[in-house]
Amino acid sequence: MDNASNLSTAESGGAIETRGIEPVPDHERHGRVRELFPTWVAANISVLLLTMGAALVVFNKLNFWQVLIVAACAALASFGMVGVLSVSGKWGGAPGAMLSRATFGVRGNLFPGAILWVARFGWETINAVTGAYAVLTVLDLVFGIKSNTPLIVVTLFAFVACTFLVSGMGRKALNVCNKWSTYLFGIFSVLVLVYLIANIKWDDVFSKPAGTTAMMIAGIGTIAAGGISWVPTGPDFARYLPHAASGKKIVGATISGAGLVMVPMVLMGGVMAVATPDLAEAPDPVSFLGDILPTWLAVPYLITAIVGMLLINSLSMYSAGFTAQTMGVKLPRAMAVSINAVISLVGGLLLMLVAKSFLSSFITFLILLAVSFSAWIGVYAVDMARRKSRAVRYDAEALMDTGRTSRYWYVGGFCWQAMTAWAVALGAGISFTQCDWFTGPLASTFVGKYGLGWAATIAISALIMAVLPTPREVSAADAAGAAADDSERVKVGA
Repeated sequence: MDNASNLSTAESGGAIETRGIEPVPDHERHGRVRELFPTWVAANISVLLLTMGAALVVFNKLNFWQVLIVAACAALASFGMVGVLSVSGKWGGAPGAMLSRATFGVRGNLFPGAILWVARFGWETINAVTGAYAVLTVLDLVFGIKSNTPLIVVTLFAFVACTFLVSGMGRKALNVCNKWSTYLFGIFSVLVLVYLIANIKWDDVFSKPAGTTAMMIAGIGTIAAGGISWVPTGPDFARYLPHAASGKKIVGATISGAGLVMVPMVLMGGVMAVATPDLAEAPDPVSFLGDILPTWLAVPYLITAIVGMLLINSLSMYSAGFTAQTMGVKLPRAMAVSINAVISLVGGLLLMLVAKSFLSSFITFLILLAVSFSAWIGVYAVDMARRKSRAVRYDAEALMDTGRTSRYWYVGGFCWQAMTAWAVALGAGISFTQCDWFTGPLASTFVGKYGLGWAATIAISALIMAVLPTPREVSAADAAGAAADDSERVKVGA
């Protein structure tokens, strides 16, 4: 814990955050709930939402009102979970990947942590590729420079490098960037909306026939997948909030911040798809804006979107650094983040230079992403609900203790109840899944056909965790006994 105390002044004294996974002490809890609003606005500033909205019209055959309902339900469901589980951040003052040790056990946490970490790589790669495509589109619109392999490599490298630099600065720098990007993106989004209102053929938009209920439900899952991926990292951005911060306000700020961007962006994508049916099938997710919008509007809008995607990836890498440290990577957080940056660069080059279809790869990734995160969500939510009535919800010293003396050692370092619920639910979720890469054995069932694998995964993991015996944390006396036994064994061995 000495290392943690040496870092105690880092957060309050400068813009560069050096604090790692150790819980934030009470005297450093100066955050405000309202800071979460621009954080979750910035987390959704991505033109990918336009492409996803277009996919609802082109692939799911939904009309204007159905797209609106899907977007609103997806924002409420996914970021509602983000907000609720973010409350644990103010309880324990630690990142979600760290608090998860109390749920799964010191060793058990490594298994879901590894899957979440790998999934995070994919999300960061998708965002990096989208950001690079946006830069390439701006270069084409302004200077007439056409995309080529060397330019793709340079552009992607530059985007990932900027992401790394911003994420390494930490929470304070991200809050400032989020605030101003929210203002800028909001202004240009309103301009785009006004342009669409004035130029889109609304008769064509509102005359489109309605799609099926099954496609609406499946669409909710697809759009919600992005929000679901933020659930385990929600506590990361609430850990500097004081204990007195309102849980309801945390949930409200999270949902409203995300919904403010998600709903209109998805809806605009749907409207654009009516005018340009090829939108969802474009070779990249960005260049269509240059065809739909005039250059004077497309260029500044893309630039603000580039900043937004840069911040999304920075927020993701910020949390991924914590996950790496929790898994035992013996590096400072900034160095742990660099691992993600390198992987994003390599994965991005493969997606831009080798993959045949960006959208197909993206949708498949979203489907798998939702399932992989959902198994963790159900278990963690039940554990969190049980801790709500406890005087000490999370033990800071025990979270940092990875030995047998830890309160969260359980049995051999594993909480067998949590591990069982997680593993069974994950297997079931994959069985319900159908995508381009494979089809699960239960994909033809009602749950599979309606794209509800992610919801079923959450329900199964939560139900199993709830019906199994409540895990018994190691008491102080047991921990002391374990330490004494270890000490005695050392003496005998000597």
